[in-house]
Amino acid sequence: MIYCLSNANNDIMELVISLSIIVSFLVTWVTTRKWISKAPEIGLLGFDMNKPGRPKVAEMGGIGVVFGFGMGMLVYIGLMTFYLNRPYYVSILAALCTVLITCIIGMMDDLLGWKKGLRQWQKPIFTLFAALPMMVVNAGQSTMNLPIVGTVNWGILYPLLIVPIGIVGASNVYNMVAGYNGLEAGMGVIIFSVMGYTAYINDKPNAMMLAFCMVSALLAFLYFNWYPARIFPGDTMTYSVGALAACVAILGDMEKIAMILFIPYVIDFFLQIRSRFKSEAFAGVNADGSLEKIDKGIYHLTHLALAVLKRAKGRVNERDVVLFVFGIELLAVGIAKMIFIT
Repeated sequence: MIYCLSNANNDIMELVISLSIIVSFLVTWVTTRKWISKAPEIGLLGFDMNKPGRPKVAEMGGIGVVFGFGMGMLVYIGLMTFYLNRPYYVSILAALCTVLITCIIGMMDDLLGWKKGLRQWQKPIFTLFAALPMMVVNAGQSTMNLPIVGTVNWGILYPLLIVPIGIVGASNVYNMVAGYNGLEAGMGVIIFSVMGYTAYINDKPNAMMLAFCMVSALLAFLYFNWYPARIFPGDTMTYSVGALAACVAILGDMEKIAMILFIPYVIDFFLQIRSRFKSEAFAGVNADGSLEKIDKGIYHLTHLALAVLKRAKGRVNERDVVLFVFGIELLAVGIAKMIFIT
């Protein structure tokens, strides 16, 4: 009898997970499709800088991603509460609050406009407020096993120092590797797929669901954002996705894995330091749609991709650059797999 009940619960659990992921995908798909037609009517358009003639494309597509992701997670919480009698999801709700706050910050930046939005020094300050929900619920484990040092218990410093640093850092650097069709969403799919799988094998269901619902939402959005893009994610999405990555790392006790997965963003950050954050990631566009590097130096990860691909194959298009950056991210995944993921 107990065995049958356990199997029944497992079946319901699988159904709940599947429904939540499907809802994330469908809601994002429908919302994004509707936004593509509505955004031009209210002037929410951005220039596609890597295309001849720089056509205008719907902006702030992250609204659909965050809405779809949020609805999927609420379906998960609701079904788990009423059908499996498991009502304790404070940490998930805290993560949702963090995502929503960063979404609002991203919307502010998008609405103010490119180069007219929040200043570089203002963005970390605003995203610091987004860390508060995860801080006040004391999310995560304060004990960490560090290389060489060994086991360290951060105690009260974990929620007051480590958590805000992680969320502020991830939300801001995720916004840096951007500007090419499908790049931001595709990177998110890779990162959250790995984090979701890691959470699954380590029995961290909350982190797993946050990751997989975001993967589902990003895949729906990627259909419209892939080359040639019909919609851009905007800071509305990039801040939210970066912040969620930090939340998943905290709840899934996988901070070290997250740091490795963010290696491409760290590389991009240091490359931008060389130009004092004045260089743009965009390329020069030829009449046939091929790309040329316009900066003499390499100040972005996309500049590195252009330089390497130009030497290797001559003609480079936008998809080549995106796939090259994906390759770098997959190398980071391989490193994480060898060191931490069994």
